[in-house]
Amino acid sequence: MRKVGIILFWGITSLCLLALVSLPINLQTQLIASIAVVTFMAVIKILRAEGTWRLTALAFGTAIVMRYVYWRTTSTLPPLNQPENFIPGFLLYLAEMYSVMMLALSLFVVAMPLPPRPSRAASEGKYPSVDVFVPTYNEDAALLANTLAAAKALDYPADKLTVWLLDDGGTVQKRNSANLLEDQGAKARHNDLQILCRDLGVNYLTRERNEHAKAGNLNNGMAHSQGELLAIFDADHAPARDFLLETVGYFEDDPKLFLVQTPHFFLNPDPVERNLRTFEKMPSENEMFYGIIQRGLDKWNASFFCGSAAVLRRKALDQTGGFSGVSITEDCETAIDLHASGWNSVYVDRPLIAGLQPATFASFIGQRSRWAQGMMQILRFKFPPLKRGLSIPQRLCYTSSTLFWLFPFPRTIFLFAPLFYLFFDLEIFTASGGEFLGYTLAYMLVNLMMQNYLYGSFRWPWISELYEYVQTIHLLPAVISAILNPRKPSFKVTAKDESVLVSRLSEISRPFFIIFGVLLFALGVTIYRVYTEPYKADVTLVVGAWNLLNLVLAGCALGVVSERGELSATRRVKVTRRCEFGLADQWYPATIDDVSANGARINVFAKNLSSPPVDTRGLIRFKTHGGDIEEILPVAIRNTQVAGDIVTVGCLYLPEEARHHSLVADLIFANSQQWTQFQLSRRGNPGLFRGTVWFFGLAFYQTTRGLIYFFSNPGARDKARKLTEAKK
Repeated sequence: MRKVGIILFWGITSLCLLALVSLPINLQTQLIASIAVVTFMAVIKILRAEGTWRLTALAFGTAIVMRYVYWRTTSTLPPLNQPENFIPGFLLYLAEMYSVMMLALSLFVVAMPLPPRPSRAASEGKYPSVDVFVPTYNEDAALLANTLAAAKALDYPADKLTVWLLDDGGTVQKRNSANLLEDQGAKARHNDLQILCRDLGVNYLTRERNEHAKAGNLNNGMAHSQGELLAIFDADHAPARDFLLETVGYFEDDPKLFLVQTPHFFLNPDPVERNLRTFEKMPSENEMFYGIIQRGLDKWNASFFCGSAAVLRRKALDQTGGFSGVSITEDCETAIDLHASGWNSVYVDRPLIAGLQPATFASFIGQRSRWAQGMMQILRFKFPPLKRGLSIPQRLCYTSSTLFWLFPFPRTIFLFAPLFYLFFDLEIFTASGGEFLGYTLAYMLVNLMMQNYLYGSFRWPWISELYEYVQTIHLLPAVISAILNPRKPSFKVTAKDESVLVSRLSEISRPFFIIFGVLLFALGVTIYRVYTEPYKADVTLVVGAWNLLNLVLAGCALGVVSERGELSATRRVKVTRRCEFGLADQWYPATIDDVSANGARINVFAKNLSSPPVDTRGLIRFKTHGGDIEEILPVAIRNTQVAGDIVTVGCLYLPEEARHHSLVADLIFANSQQWTQFQLSRRGNPGLFRGTVWFFGLAFYQTTRGLIYFFSNPGARDKARKLTEAKK
């Protein structure tokens, strides 16, 4: 009876809202209503009111959005008898309706996300057996050594833990390839990794053929192991010591639980962050997904497997035939099948692994293309809105996750729509300047404020638009290809251990400069038309302002594709850990100040110590986490700086045996708390106004930097052109 009452209440409320939205009111009343709603939402945000007040503000914002949709649908479309106006106008309308639909789905998912779950260790004496899988294809042995050493050092009963390296780069198929280079490389890799695994005390496993990519590799691992739970880590995702202690207890609480997913934390910036220099001061792109969206999905039992940093129940996978391999995003596909079979998932919002992101813009786009194509395959083959077995909230959540990757279509339309009017005088949006202020500008402001409400300190203003724009140009053909031929895309491993040694333009940067030039020319056309056609100045200024906003985004993107030269692929992380530093048979008290995947910086207390030459061999002596015995790690001194009695030494790790890899892993990955502290240090909500001012300043600087790269570095342009042609 109560359920019927709730449905009736929401039904009546919805009808009343629709009636209010469709009321015929004049422009002055619309302007007053818009100003009132924007002011109310701003006050609620300033007061930091949560709970019911937050939902009330979002509801008022939704009313303005729906009012805009009603006006846009009934009053602004060009007439059908003008196809040159109607066709591009209707495409723009569809793009806007897609944005409204995605906003509605976002509101459903994250309006009130679950608070972060507490850690849940297994009860004493009830530790389930765990197989740790590290799938690999072409990753370097040194990278694998750190990940395997960290997995082997997990704080968990040794008799309940088995670590497996699942090598798809040394299969029998590759070791007998007709291609001599592939054959010899696979044989050498097979032998080297077998030795590495033996030294580290982990199991090496390969298979006959490379079938079904990563899903097939994981299923082969399942066939040769028998642990109750499976912990999955990508080759570059090294776990902290407490990863299992923070996660496995949830399986004890719920016998129908198939997944505990944790966030992906990255040691290095993605190319956007690296080239814009925002990594240390602004939340990463993935933090919006892992910090808010996954918690929102978790509320509806729809948080899904992300391919790594997760624990899964073998029994659940056995029921659905293992990891799904129809799409190239086997993680989300596996989760949707298991959710549809009645299994549950949990999301633990604490970074317990540290990994690497693509360092170059081209690799970044390649990774996102695979994600986009995989989600299109899931949309085609699984079709979440009608997937049998899913609850209605789960259907909405998976629909949101898959439809998001259609963003290249509306983003392309938004980019070029102003040009139809400025270049060809087509009226694809029938409205006056006053109507634009009363409806469209109010809608845009409310939309931005709602995004700020939903994502706050996890996503700063205009950053989502920038990320979508820089991906759109190259993702659009990839998405179209997957829609037209969903069985065509193949799994491609993303290169993540790269570095950009010399500043240069990305090899795929040319379209960004062409688009910037077109938009800049359109700005000139705007000025010209305002001067020569003053009777249409209001519409021209509105369209010109839209083009100017696109120009700002396009200019900022020039900085994104202007690759900054860096010697290291990873950032240093603050640790502050006591140790001793050995040099020439002498030991000095010291503190490890920060670490990276390749080396460390150490503050050594040493009176009258002269700076040792570069590449001098040194030693670091320290206790591992949870250990009582001091261990020694050899290093090479790369640079020194003397300040009184403190000598700051920058050094490079020199692992010479398996135990040394374990020590490197302990220094970098063992303490998960450092990842949490780093994330919190860059989370702050600048607000809509300050965030917009900051972004426009950033865009101006990056536009200038990108143009300097383009005009002052012809060699880089030629190299980029040759790389592009070589890839065709």
